[in-house]
Amino acid sequence: MIIQEGIVLRERLVGEHDKFLDVLTKDNGMIEVSAKGAGKIGGKSRSSAQLFAYSKFCMDRRGSRYYLNSAEPIHIFYGLRDSLTKIALASYFSEVLTFCIDEECGGAEIMRLILNTLHYLENGKRDQQLLKSVFELRLMAEIGFMPDIIGCRMCGIYEPDILYFSEKNSCFYCADCFDGAVDKDFTKIKLPVLSAIRHIVLADFNRLFNFRISDSAMMSLSAITENYLIVHLERHFQTLNYYKDVRKIYE
Repeated sequence: MIIQEGIVLRERLVGEHDKFLDVLTKDNGMIEVSAKGAGKIGGKSRSSAQLFAYSKFCMDRRGSRYYLNSAEPIHIFYGLRDSLTKIALASYFSEVLTFCIDEECGGAEIMRLILNTLHYLENGKRDQQLLKSVFELRLMAEIGFMPDIIGCRMCGIYEPDILYFSEKNSCFYCADCFDGAVDKDFTKIKLPVLSAIRHIVLADFNRLFNFRISDSAMMSLSAITENYLIVHLERHFQTLNYYKDVRKIYE
């Protein structure tokens, strides 16, 4: 018998009442759980085994497969469903995680990241673009793609007024060291954006979401973190396109 806390990030209905769940856990990373009766109205595990439910799962493991015995809800994130943009952004987070997190990867910090992000998304106390950028860049740092943001790659200057960030090379160059060949691999940004990037990558979780940035800087930050994730995961996500389409409708 295995007892794990986890959050359901994807569900697939099997037959009329059964489900396969992709669950991000603290100790075992992403696991697939067979949940009989979890789709049945009135089923004892229905609420605990729904999408974005954070629950305590009691499971059997047979070989490489997990089978749900029971589940107790910890937090269901019902508030995500009161806004189409919220649920669309949460779905993007889910698709990214199910793509890049494997079993046995050690999911404690990553689960803390997604739970905190969904908490702020649910209660609306942080801008959605800020949450998106924090999630994208901090996730990349947690899974081994931390950018080199201490100083200019060439001269080491710490706070240039103007700099060029390379998503592909995971570093930045100051204006004096940059060779002027601006192409798609480089983004020209100002110091406040670099400061936000440093905060996202280096801050502890208690302070991770506590920073302010201007609207123009937020636009630059959002583009950089999004491109950074796409470049290093080498994949585009359909849920991201859907989220952008929904934002256009409701802006």
